[in-house]
Amino acid sequence: MPVSARDHAAGPADAPLSLVEYGDYQCPYCGAAYPVVKQIQKIMGKKLRFVFRNFPLTQAHPYAMIAAEAAEAAALQEKFWDMHDLLFEQQTFLEPDIIPLWAKKIGLDLKRFGEDIRDGAVAKRIKEDRQSGIRSGVNGTPTFYINGARYDGSPDVESLLAALQSELAIRATA
Repeated sequence: MPVSARDHAAGPADAPLSLVEYGDYQCPYCGAAYPVVKQIQKIMGKKLRFVFRNFPLTQAHPYAMIAAEAAEAAALQEKFWDMHDLLFEQQTFLEPDIIPLWAKKIGLDLKRFGEDIRDGAVAKRIKEDRQSGIRSGVNGTPTFYINGARYDGSPDVESLLAALQSELAIRATA
């Protein structure tokens, strides 16, 4: 699915590079990829737009859906990236009872936060993300796409940065 206004994106919409991650907030591999993405964002600056899409692996990670719902409910209050970052930075403490405390910590209206989760719209959004991932061939997390092409290399800074720079060079000569 092409990147669109519906996506949670950090970076300029007209950036020459788009890095899309299908991720799970409870996945330890996604947790390990989180600081890698942060470092790459810092290095690439305005040349990169980073997009995160939900792909909770609920069979393996019992709190993945709750975490995704928290991020999406936070998005409805313009705090997606705050919750996204907190979920990954505090991943080892993730459990249902802590989510309201984190919501309060980032300044969310807790009543609205709870209502937004209960009304089902955030679950629908997560399901749409997951379905787009399945259609795109995602079968685990994290799965990355660079300008629409699946990246199957190592999710370390050097490898991912090399792939992004290679794509940037190709775009510069096209």
